[in-house]
Amino acid sequence: MIILEDGPAGAPALFDHPVRRVVAYDLADVPAALAHLDRARAGGAWVAGYLAYEAGFAFEPRLYDLGAQGSGQPLLAFGIYDAPLPAGDALARARDLAAAVQVSPAQPQIDFAGYEAAFDQVMAYIASGDCYQINLTFPMAAQLRAGHALGLYGALMARQKVGHGAYVDLGIGPILVSRSPELFLRVGAEGRIEARPMKGTAPRDGDPVIDGELAEALRNSVKGQAENLMIVDLLRNDIARIAQVGSVKVPQLFGIETYATLHQMVSRVVGQLAARPSMASVMPALFPCGSITGAPKIRAMQIIHQVEVAPRGAYCGAIGWMGPDGAASFSVAIRTLQITGRDIVLNVGGGVVQDSTAQGEWEEALWKARYFNTLAGQGFG
Repeated sequence: MIILEDGPAGAPALFDHPVRRVVAYDLADVPAALAHLDRARAGGAWVAGYLAYEAGFAFEPRLYDLGAQGSGQPLLAFGIYDAPLPAGDALARARDLAAAVQVSPAQPQIDFAGYEAAFDQVMAYIASGDCYQINLTFPMAAQLRAGHALGLYGALMARQKVGHGAYVDLGIGPILVSRSPELFLRVGAEGRIEARPMKGTAPRDGDPVIDGELAEALRNSVKGQAENLMIVDLLRNDIARIAQVGSVKVPQLFGIETYATLHQMVSRVVGQLAARPSMASVMPALFPCGSITGAPKIRAMQIIHQVEVAPRGAYCGAIGWMGPDGAASFSVAIRTLQITGRDIVLNVGGGVVQDSTAQGEWEEALWKARYFNTLAGQGFG
């Protein structure tokens, strides 16, 4: 069962009882899997599922060797469906199950000293001119002490409204519970494409005056704007690879969106695709989203592979759907839990730039776990 809150026409949709599943565990199988999904769509089917972050190694020869060993988890997992269904009953079931959920607080799987060592390596690469920004992340672990993963989705859904929430259980790999606020890409049947990169974060405060000051400080933050602009430029270049010449625009720059625990800086990039939308054309050009790699993208992904302690898996991948006419919506899989049995992994991180500090980035990363730890009765920061 897959629930996608940003379904066709912007309404929540349920994708259930797939005609078949398409799964890739090896990089060599990723392009063929995307082509398989496109053949199904050409026959009138819908597809829904996710790509893991490491699937991006399949699209660039310079990265291919990084995924040679594999993680044992799917790089790509999709269902093929006759049509989406209204999600009302599934959402009601998630809400009903929420009351039984109990979770342990999420704990970092790296200590500050380990994070600082990785941070220092990143800063050395920035100083040497290898890169301008690296999205440095680390895993946190928790336990589902009582209840069901669908109830956990319902509990988190009740606590934080986001534009791109999702629940993914294909019976293969981890169950995904996502409260992502970030659009990776939205495509219309006519080929209009939009991305909404998020970069720049500030915590919320219970005092409305202080909270407003925090949002305004983020709006005017030189560091936040620098982080955001680097990713906007990266996405402009990525979209331009598959868009009509001159069609790529930035109608919004440095907007502020407010969520239950965070303020986020958001921009908007749009364009007109040069060819009919397809999984096999859009994903190799754009995936993974530059907001969760850094810039320049290829070098950033090489550095991430070197300094991070574990594969990201579905985290920082993409979750979504594409219809037979090419219309699609995929989120960036941030604020996303990977659940295997009773074990929960969630990852957090942020963009490191020249004027970042290890302590500041560590604290910002822990802020980003508040959406989960408030459910466990514990916060950070």
